[in-house]
Amino acid sequence: MTTQTMQAADRVGFGRPPRPRRLAVAVALLALGLAPGEFGALTRGLMVDAYVQVSAFVAATLLLFYGAERVFRFDIGQVLNNARTAQVPMAALLGATPGCGGAVVVVAAYGSGHVSFGAVVATLTATMGDAAFLLIATRPEAAAVVLPLSFGVGILSGWIIDGLKMAPALAQSGHGGGIAPRIGPQRKRDFAFLAVALPGLVLGITQLTGADIGAVFGPGTILAIGLAGTAIGVAIWATSPVHAMTNPADGPVTRMAEETSFISVWVIGAYLAYDYAAAYAGLDIEAMFAAVAPLLPLIAIAVGFVPGCGPQVLVTTLYINGLVPFSALVGNAISNDGDALFPAIALNPRAAVLATVYSAVPALIVAYGFYFWAPGFMN
Repeated sequence: MTTQTMQAADRVGFGRPPRPRRLAVAVALLALGLAPGEFGALTRGLMVDAYVQVSAFVAATLLLFYGAERVFRFDIGQVLNNARTAQVPMAALLGATPGCGGAVVVVAAYGSGHVSFGAVVATLTATMGDAAFLLIATRPEAAAVVLPLSFGVGILSGWIIDGLKMAPALAQSGHGGGIAPRIGPQRKRDFAFLAVALPGLVLGITQLTGADIGAVFGPGTILAIGLAGTAIGVAIWATSPVHAMTNPADGPVTRMAEETSFISVWVIGAYLAYDYAAAYAGLDIEAMFAAVAPLLPLIAIAVGFVPGCGPQVLVTTLYINGLVPFSALVGNAISNDGDALFPAIALNPRAAVLATVYSAVPALIVAYGFYFWAPGFMN
């Protein structure tokens, strides 16, 4: 196939040859999704949950950020780069935005060498990920405390990291990804992804209100939207020309589709691994949390180290149901990095691990501060 033919095919459909490893993962996910019986039903349900609970929100947030960049003709990465002393607070504010899109943008800017390592620590510390949507919808009074608190802790942590020059050796070099190659004109696949993401977002928002989306929209509709969005996303990821983050010169819809697809595959993997373990290895986190009260904040902080939003949504759910105290919730909110940890690992694994470790210190201080000195607060 000539270069011209490949480019023409890529504008129409999935003309780019898939990467072998990505293709293998895509085929494995397809096989798991098509498996018969209870196992297959569980897998398809988890894929739908990952799409409705995470991917649709990530897509909406990224499209908002990248669309604003295009409409108002500014580059968030460059804005952060030129912010100087305000860079860390801006990064923390992006992280504190519900969902993971703001934190993903900061991580992408770090991969391109636009922000300091302290800004990455600030955004990862401040973010509560998609669990913030759930908390806002069900316990807004708790969200009004957790989100500003995480924002403040994120700023302080970022300033300390930069002030003490605790960045990893390659932090300021732009290594670990750099600027991705241009993808080119907007593609039909990107608009197909957007077309499914919009109703997926409606499902996700409806679910956050506590409504039974199966009763409202019908199980068939939910399954069709969730699996269609998953399939398109996996196909985009398998044929993607970029590693993780996109080039700012590409269109906002393309950037949204590419980066959401990348994150979604990691999220699906996390959902499957977690629930397979729960279903077939007898893992019971609720019982584990209830066993030893003094360790609850520590356990919640440890759960926060797990990449993705699924386990963090679980901790928030346990808090909403009165199974864990506010101290555990706030510890998890500060320690967890949400879906932003996935591109961080892909772009610079050492920096991602260090940022997560650094966030554990304020998480422990704040969580056990509430546990010992305000045990009944917000419970």
